[in-house]
Amino acid sequence: MRLFANRMFAAGNVSGFLSSLARGGLQFVIIIWLQGIWLPRHGVPFEATPLWSGIYTTPLDLGFILLGPIAGAMSDRYGARVFASGGMLIAAVGFVLLALLPVDFDRLPFLAILALIGVGMGLFASPNTTSVMNAAPAHERGAASGIRATFQNSATVLSIAVFFGILTTGLAARLPLIMTRGLESLGISAPIAHQAASTPPISVLFAAFLGYNPLQTLIPQSATSTLHTHAKELIFGTQFFPELIAPAVQDGLHLAFYVAAALSVLAACASLFRGKRYISEE
Repeated sequence: MRLFANRMFAAGNVSGFLSSLARGGLQFVIIIWLQGIWLPRHGVPFEATPLWSGIYTTPLDLGFILLGPIAGAMSDRYGARVFASGGMLIAAVGFVLLALLPVDFDRLPFLAILALIGVGMGLFASPNTTSVMNAAPAHERGAASGIRATFQNSATVLSIAVFFGILTTGLAARLPLIMTRGLESLGISAPIAHQAASTPPISVLFAAFLGYNPLQTLIPQSATSTLHTHAKELIFGTQFFPELIAPAVQDGLHLAFYVAAALSVLAACASLFRGKRYISEE
């Protein structure tokens, strides 16, 4: 614990924790967005959505790979504060831009924003790690590395719970009304539509994520006996359910991205507190 008496060490670990919390939530939410909503709506078969989700998130890694080594080399000369703090502010801007996208986005803006966030994270990661390790005496850098890894990994795990809760909270707020109106517009009776719309939001989210249309079991076949054949095929098909819940999911997505942006700004503030370039032996 005495290592935290060093301002650079403490600020680096706090900013690293907040950065990992924001980044872990981003990856989780974007995969659900792509795999459960966007890709099925654009005709990608459900068995191929995991692969294409990975492909669409590639710009995030490319931005990180491109800027990480450059930022690390520059921080060795000029210190970590400017690069780490600036990187988190860039990431915050990227999260806000993601929140402004519609749920049915165009490819190029989406990919460009992911690349921007990757650049921001790349600017942060290496300088912050170097700063944390430089702040510790040589004989305690093993412990310092363990503390840094603990902060980073615990934040990544915690982010799943935090952002999943945010996403489902936003989904629950609008899902019942949207599902009820959508089903009624296709001729499903109000009681049956209301019963289907009362499905827990977590169940709806995982059904979309796994490529399963729960309307096949939530709506009795007898309730569709008077419907036109096209309406039946639409309700029980693979694209209608993602389109039905998309407006409700959008609220949860936007809330999650705004929270990630706020965490990134807090990480930038903590990084600014670290002070100028410092190496323990010097």
